Amino acid sequence: MPTRSAKTKTSSRIAPASYIEPMKALGVTEVSGDDWLLEIKYDGFRALGVINDGEVELWSRNHKSLNDRFPEIIEGLQKLKCANAIVDGEVAALDEEGRPTFQLLQNRDSAEGAEAPLLYYVFDLLHLDGTSLVGEPIEKRKAALNKFLKRAPDCIRISPTFEEEPHVLLDEVRRQGLEGIIGKRRGSIYEPGRRSGTWVKKRIALDQEFVIGGYTPPQGGRTHFGALLVGYYDKDKLLYAGKVGTGFNAKRLAELHAIFAKFRSPTNPFDNLPMPRKPRFGTGATAAALRDVIWLKPELVCQVKFSEWTREGILRQPVFLGLREDKRARDVVREISER
Repeated sequence: MPTRSAKTKTSSRIAPASYIEPMKALGVTEVSGDDWLLEIKYDGFRALGVINDGEVELWSRNHKSLNDRFPEIIEGLQKLKCANAIVDGEVAALDEEGRPTFQLLQNRDSAEGAEAPLLYYVFDLLHLDGTSLVGEPIEKRKAALNKFLKRAPDCIRISPTFEEEPHVLLDEVRRQGLEGIIGKRRGSIYEPGRRSGTWVKKRIALDQEFVIGGYTPPQGGRTHFGALLVGYYDKDKLLYAGKVGTGFNAKRLAELHAIFAKFRSPTNPFDNLPMPRKPRFGTGATAAALRDVIWLKPELVCQVKFSEWTREGILRQPVFLGLREDKRARDVVREISER
């Protein structure tokens, strides 16, 4: 439910703020030239903050409420002085070195995750006091954002914009072990729901989202399930990318297994399974290996880190990091990374 703070009701003549589907960045192999405003790519949850008459909603990019998940961010947004507003940004949990870490964000119910500072890095302002800004150039939106968040509470941060050459910022991102950079074309408008190429992303880290299409039964002392079968979309086809069998503790195995029960399916969702033969590296899925697999409707998304892609398009040494409740399965594609 929306959260209300003690603020004066806005005049009915002011246009209300409402959810806007977030703009998307296009994955690229290189960002070059001086036509870009550069930002850090945060390893967190994309979130759209909508404020109306003291009521706050924090939406994921697939329009799911994040209010219950991040109450401290809601409290911070309530303190912003405005009639209404829409901000776009990323919720991130920081490790001991101040780096955004998705795994800490996922494990906030653990002792380690509970102690991690939680911040909302805001990088765009789409609406303020009854006026839409989506058609304004990015420079004007950022100037308005800087003014709007000048006295924001500490948990609400402006995502900094860097003027360096892209390769200089990339070198610093590598040095600090961050995920990558985002480039936004100068003069560009905000295009809700689009991946037009005026926003681009360059990944350094080898991790990305995958769709969960099934799981294997547990073996030995393992409980609930053995490994997840994951993949990504290539146009309308879900392509198998490998099995993920590490990154789970006993509690996570039980929690995921309970969630999977709602998505069980008699049908294999992967267009390229079974594989004709087991690949040289990575985990294959021949017809014999699939006999005991429990299939799932391809609706759940997870984050996985890995060492590399094999020539056969299979993940090597994949590790489960957590579920991605903020992304639609159909939006999951194979990302372009540095290695």
